[in-house]
Amino acid sequence: MLRRRPSLLIRPELDDDTLHRTLTELRPSPQLHGLGAGRTRPPWETVADLLRTTGRDWDRRAHRLAVLARRLPAAVPQRWTADRPDDGDALTLRAFVESHRTPATDRAAVRRAEHVCLRAAEACPEDPTPWLALLSLMDTCAVPVKDAVPVWTEAVDRAPWLRTSYHRLLRYLSPRAHGTVPDMMDFAWQAAARAPHGSPLALLPVAARVELMAHRQGSTPVDALGSGGGNWNEPRSAHEIDLALKGWFDVGTAPHAEAVTDLNTLAFALTRAHRPAEAAPVFVRLGRHMTRHPWDLLPEPQRTFTYWRERSTHA
Repeated sequence: MLRRRPSLLIRPELDDDTLHRTLTELRPSPQLHGLGAGRTRPPWETVADLLRTTGRDWDRRAHRLAVLARRLPAAVPQRWTADRPDDGDALTLRAFVESHRTPATDRAAVRRAEHVCLRAAEACPEDPTPWLALLSLMDTCAVPVKDAVPVWTEAVDRAPWLRTSYHRLLRYLSPRAHGTVPDMMDFAWQAAARAPHGSPLALLPVAARVELMAHRQGSTPVDALGSGGGNWNEPRSAHEIDLALKGWFDVGTAPHAEAVTDLNTLAFALTRAHRPAEAAPVFVRLGRHMTRHPWDLLPEPQRTFTYWRERSTHA
């Protein structure tokens, strides 16, 4: 009898099981009426415990705050800041929530969100994450790059090689956002060249090329779905992939908070470049974990991921 392989695991928390348990605990059960029903303490205390144990691991903190901002009911951070108005963790989570959910067209709401971000930065002077929340808000509001860079610099000054900071600015510089292709690619190359050996920032040029593919797909879908969509076979692209392999993947450094995201990007690039043998160990390290992007740039993302995983492991 054939054994079925476990189904793919696609979730924003990636492989952060502690974060997953927190979100599961906060999910109201169908039998309860309303968030927190049947609980003896406010639901924000569970989140407070999570962020407290995360401590000064800025990489893990940035990831957890971003996921919490997308997944938590708005009542949780609102109640937390109401109960603990000067709590730095509460203010930072509220800043992430406001920057994620505030519409750019609501000027009063944007001003309130900006105020929360700055209050969080004041309450947590060594923490880069409030500045990342403010950068996200500026992205939403299409603030010009020249005005956003100083905010990015505030984050980088506090954590010089924080992966999230560089990926946030990369998206800001994307032609799909507020930049140009040369700006985006130059930034990715310079950051990768300066980053310490073993840093996941070695993958930044590959991430930029994925973004380039997404941009071209939006402009000319047929070309993007073919070999020209990201120019994966040109010499510079091959060099970018080699840099990611030798500068990060092959080094074997401890996994960072969004390693699953980076591994998916690397696996995607290797399959686009028709390098299945080199993709095999990447898929092995991924196991069941798939991210929707960048596979959503191709038809039938889950089936495509599974196909290449099977082909690579038998290459």
